[in-house]
Amino acid sequence: MEVHNLYFLSKYKLFKIDKYGIQFRICQFYLYLNMIHRNASIKIKQLAKKFPAVGLLGPRQSGKTTLAKELFPKKPYVSFENQDHVLLARKDPHAFLAKFKQGAIFDEIQRVPDLLSYMQGVIDEQPNKTGLFIITGSMNLLLLDAVSQTLAGRIAFIHLLPLSYKELSSGYTRLPSLNKLILNGGYPRIYDKRIAPADYYPNYLLTYVERDVRQIKNIANLGLFQRFLKICATRVGQEVNYTSISNDTGVDQKTAMSWFGILEASFIAFRLPPFYNNLGKRLTQMPKLYFYDTGLCCSLLELENESHVNTHPLRGALFENFMILELLKQRFNNGQRSNLFYWRDRTGNEIDLLLDQSSSVVPIEIKTAGTFNNDFLKGINYWKKIHPHFKKAYLIYNGRSSADSLTEIINWREVINIKN
Repeated sequence: MEVHNLYFLSKYKLFKIDKYGIQFRICQFYLYLNMIHRNASIKIKQLAKKFPAVGLLGPRQSGKTTLAKELFPKKPYVSFENQDHVLLARKDPHAFLAKFKQGAIFDEIQRVPDLLSYMQGVIDEQPNKTGLFIITGSMNLLLLDAVSQTLAGRIAFIHLLPLSYKELSSGYTRLPSLNKLILNGGYPRIYDKRIAPADYYPNYLLTYVERDVRQIKNIANLGLFQRFLKICATRVGQEVNYTSISNDTGVDQKTAMSWFGILEASFIAFRLPPFYNNLGKRLTQMPKLYFYDTGLCCSLLELENESHVNTHPLRGALFENFMILELLKQRFNNGQRSNLFYWRDRTGNEIDLLLDQSSSVVPIEIKTAGTFNNDFLKGINYWKKIHPHFKKAYLIYNGRSSADSLTEIINWREVINIKN
């Protein structure tokens, strides 16, 4: 074997030497060749050079741990999924942190939120040190509540959602069909381990309800909460009607609103706010409901294969969710907050999505059809009349790309080229 080839394999630990000679780690080599680059990597490394701590927030199994280990391979790794680590950190946090004066990766730190206040002391002892701690959390509000009182100004956050279409397209030469992509969702394990969505998501949801939900709120009837989840899936892409959802679930409206908070805190679903120039109106009008992963939503809808997706009445809403997620992930991977809204006036004119940029507002219509129809531009044309100075608009659909005045008509695969 040539020396430079041996060096390459050694560098990436693709072989080991024992008394029998060289044994190649074929499985690891295969994974290396199919490694998917996470688009958030660059921003995370930048933040680690400016802040003492960096927090990766996102759904369970979205790839936070893998990415943290990959970007910071020399840092000690501590998982608080391990109960022994939890007990040690709670019993004597000072002694626990004394082992990590040079920093560490703390995984699922929401299980020991009190440790954050003690981390502040370690950070303040080294005021010029950056990139000390990399922490991950799969529960948004719990972690942020703790940080707001302790590491404010010392930590930068980035949201890591499941794989985007852009990330998948950079890691695979052949991607599934549109219906299959919607059904699969973006959780890395589905692609890494080639797990069928029908096997993955029911177990994911069971773990989520049994473990994560209990950690956020003590819900006595978990079966009722599971029913709530399924009912929310049937409302994907629709305005949130708390009264209707609470009636169908069998709980009061206050409980339904509280449970929505759980879905958002644990990165299961989110509410897309309406767009108004008046901020007060934005806060009082009804948002739309979407999921952080279409595969999870499909599972809740009991869709098990591509044909189920293709013929389902909510296919248009699922496709819309899929496209909105792509643009949301683009923002999050760049360390930015969401700038996504929808718009509807009192007379029924509406636009599926608005990108609220600093210099302009970009309207986007999302249609699942593969054949263009002039009616697809109805909302955008109306927007042009009331906003004559706007610069650009998009129609995303499943057909060929073309142009219509200021509106770019693009195939859904080109959504990765939209800058928001």
